[in-house]
Amino acid sequence: MALGYALTQPALGQDSTQYIDPRIGNVSMLLVPTYPTFSRPHQMLRMVPAKTDYIDDQVAGFPLQVGGHRMAGVFPLKVVVGPVAADSWKKKMPIDHDLEVVRPWHYSTYLIEDNVRVSFTPANKAAIYQWEFPAATTRHLLLTGSANLKAEAVGSHGLRLEDQFGFTNRGLQPTVLTQKTYAYGVFTDAAGRPLEGINFEISPSGVAVGLPAQAPALVLFRYGISYISGDQAKLNFEAEVAQPAFAAVVAAGQAAWAQVTGRIAVEGGTEAQRRSFYTALYRTSERMVDINEHGRYFSGYDQKVHTSDRPFYVDDWVWDTYLATHPLRTILDPRMQSDVLNSYTLMYEQSGWLPTFPQVFGNRMCMNAYHSASLFLDAQRKGIKGFDLASAYAGIKKNLTAGTLLPWRQGHGKVALDDFFYAQGYYPALPPGTKETEPLVDDFEKRQSVAVTLGVAFDAWTLAQLAKDLGHAEDYQEFSRVAGFYRNLWHPQERLFLPKDDKGGWIMIDPKTAGGPGYREFYDENNGWTYAWQVQHDIDGLVELLGGAKAMEARLDQLFREPLGMSRNKFYVDGANSTGLVGQFAMGNEPSFHIPYLYNYVGAPWKTQKRTRFLLDVWFKDNIFGIPGDEDGGGMSAFVIFSSMGFYPVTPGVPLYAITSPVFTQTTIRLQNGKTFSVVAPGASRERKYIHRATLNGQPLDTPFISHDTIMQGGTLELELSELPSKTWGLGPPPAM
Repeated sequence: MALGYALTQPALGQDSTQYIDPRIGNVSMLLVPTYPTFSRPHQMLRMVPAKTDYIDDQVAGFPLQVGGHRMAGVFPLKVVVGPVAADSWKKKMPIDHDLEVVRPWHYSTYLIEDNVRVSFTPANKAAIYQWEFPAATTRHLLLTGSANLKAEAVGSHGLRLEDQFGFTNRGLQPTVLTQKTYAYGVFTDAAGRPLEGINFEISPSGVAVGLPAQAPALVLFRYGISYISGDQAKLNFEAEVAQPAFAAVVAAGQAAWAQVTGRIAVEGGTEAQRRSFYTALYRTSERMVDINEHGRYFSGYDQKVHTSDRPFYVDDWVWDTYLATHPLRTILDPRMQSDVLNSYTLMYEQSGWLPTFPQVFGNRMCMNAYHSASLFLDAQRKGIKGFDLASAYAGIKKNLTAGTLLPWRQGHGKVALDDFFYAQGYYPALPPGTKETEPLVDDFEKRQSVAVTLGVAFDAWTLAQLAKDLGHAEDYQEFSRVAGFYRNLWHPQERLFLPKDDKGGWIMIDPKTAGGPGYREFYDENNGWTYAWQVQHDIDGLVELLGGAKAMEARLDQLFREPLGMSRNKFYVDGANSTGLVGQFAMGNEPSFHIPYLYNYVGAPWKTQKRTRFLLDVWFKDNIFGIPGDEDGGGMSAFVIFSSMGFYPVTPGVPLYAITSPVFTQTTIRLQNGKTFSVVAPGASRERKYIHRATLNGQPLDTPFISHDTIMQGGTLELELSELPSKTWGLGPPPAM
């Protein structure tokens, strides 16, 4: 099926958009698939057809807006050819997958039973739907919503809408967070002329839009979305989509994606690798989203409208994105990262808490720890300015000292378990089968005692390092002490982090299986073998605990080879998040990402090269199954981008990258400062992946690390690759920071 517009395809490295395929990963390994999201880069207006997953051949509705990652859309539309019946409001619309156009800037599908082609293209705060109906038919569009839906006809061709969406933060007193959403739109012909004679029937079921018999076969709905007001939605419509043709908005959308994904040019590799790479770059550029509506934004953090000439970014899942998504942005778009961190500090000032999963309607309490702390240290150490670091510091400290450390309770005051943590140096666990004593603990998420201890130790390290940079000597000493709490749960015989009870006694569990669904009584989404490596802030300390570099190398080898010890079907009863398995290593969950790079720290960088290339080749295919776990809006895709380029940020907050074998023969990053940084690896292939020699700007490089400053200053890292590993290259120490 032709796309209906020209897609220019210059030489490789100039048109990256041809390799973006939003369908990659649309069928999940076990839990949540990726979604084929249609939007401009980091923009508020988003659309995802309401379906179960890619396999589903029925669309329940085409929403005007999707307010948050994984959320259902608001103002969903249905198409009805013929009269409207009672069951029309619940009908689903069968499609043919092979007749779809799926690009981030243009979606089109054919409703196979109604003979209607539905097309969509987004702007920033506005969008256009287009329907091509069969001739001489009765045609209706049905718009539904929640019980809060309000609708008003505007003249004979327009609609003004209001509804809301939200999320319930769990707790002793669950908090419902809602966000009002407004829409204003006009039905037009292809030339943009308003359609007259439309019949709007507004009822409790929604709005039935009856198109007049004389209306053309091609009908468009041009609309704006706002979180501020109906009048602002109209302004957004007028500013973005009132005039341009559908094809012009499509072309502008493609140009916006070309600008973002064109920041990295690649040569070599297979077409499948280029598709995986540039689709990953698209995924990391979906979120966060800017909700500043042409100079004003509504904040769910103080329920007020603010005037600002800076973007206000929301929709981030920091537990996933702090690892690599944010560090990737510090390289590709430091100006945006400055605006992101400014948004975080504003959220703190407006609400009193530094958010963990910031949404448009406020902070979503989710997962464990307060990893937004690392975003600020990472930016500070990489020279990014333009945000209030003192305010951020105050927010990080408040989160860690005044807020509870219990999972899914961020923003709640501390409880006795938190005082125990700071007094005794670990979060206490309950022996299996013991009744919970703390009312605030979530029934499903549990205490996650080991995960919390390790996660908060990392957060405390980030605060200590910021304290050092800002001259807060007492805080530096105190939180450096807390950063070492991970040692208190190290079991020297098991060589794993295991839980302790409130008396200091070990709770001897099976670290592969214990903890219930997601292992959440002790860990979180991953078992003890993954959490054995959650000490990014003190890798030297972990080496010491394991008995030295050679012992740690052997333990890493064991991780990738250790059997499940049970059938897979039994393992996945509780280990549903631990997908993409290689031994006990789970590629499908974010806490694993840095682990294959730890070989660089123990004198075996060739094993990092072997592991990362294998993981990319096996688990990240360019098809509907091509994401091994919950992608979580850019978290997993950032691993693909970094690893394909040949380096990775093991410790957010340390401006250092561990080197691995790149997928491409040349990767060139076009930096915002006008410089370029290239990784050149002649002959790179699946078989030829081991680094034998490296030079940086023509000078020999014998360390498997490169600094952030080196990248940002521009230059060339050249790698000489061979089919067999070199066990002598890369044994030099990291560059001094």
